[in-house]
Amino acid sequence: MRIDGSGTLRAGCVLCPNPGAMTLEGTNTWILREPGARGVVVVDPGPHDERHLERVARTVQEQGAQVQMTVVTHRHFDHAEGARYFSELTGAPVHAVDPEVRVGGSGLADGQLIEVEGLEARVIATPGHTDDSVCLLLEADDAILTGDTVLGHGTTVIDGDDGLAPYMESLFRLRGLVEEYGVRTLLPGHGPVLTSPLAALNSYIDHREARLEQVRAAVAAGAAGVGEIVDRVYPDVVESVRPAAASSVRAQLRYLQILGELPEGFGA
Repeated sequence: MRIDGSGTLRAGCVLCPNPGAMTLEGTNTWILREPGARGVVVVDPGPHDERHLERVARTVQEQGAQVQMTVVTHRHFDHAEGARYFSELTGAPVHAVDPEVRVGGSGLADGQLIEVEGLEARVIATPGHTDDSVCLLLEADDAILTGDTVLGHGTTVIDGDDGLAPYMESLFRLRGLVEEYGVRTLLPGHGPVLTSPLAALNSYIDHREARLEQVRAAVAAGAAGVGEIVDRVYPDVVESVRPAAASSVRAQLRYLQILGELPEGFGA
């Protein structure tokens, strides 16, 4: 399973050496470039790992190219922490939804077209993993860069108790775009490239709906709070990932509460 160096005609991955339970094999930094062009867009520079950031800059230089801008898909440190140092290395502005992540750059709006020397990438707002999450449609390559909205394997964590409803909407939207544009490849923020995007998105949607059924069953069986539901729904979860499982359960409970499906006075 090759990740470093994988991609499409216009997108190439530089894998950051920060593997972990939440980062999988590491953060995927994407270099976007129109064939033959000098201008480059870098997506998700990664954490403040100077060797990685310098390697990304050097890779661009070795291609005879230059970074024109950096785009961050969401605020989490493993995608955005290195943005300032990378901007110092390259002189390129950093664009992001979250103003705290930007470095001399502007915000990202849903539907916005990013253009650099013939390269075109369209911003897709996909809140859920975080409220500032975006994906990028690379129509010329029939590809979507998904950040952490869809991972190369496993499932993503919902950030905040109110995140599941927008996350489900984001998954349905991405599935619609895959069908509308004939997308053949998903380029995730962690993990390998996905070459069956419709199957991947259907799997994500089915997984979330199955988890909701499990939470409904746990509540019906008498589980009294988040901890007891985690024990029932994620019985084999390792301790290092338990906080993420609890976060997901809180989001699921909030979603069921919005739907009016929780018993009155349920103490989540």
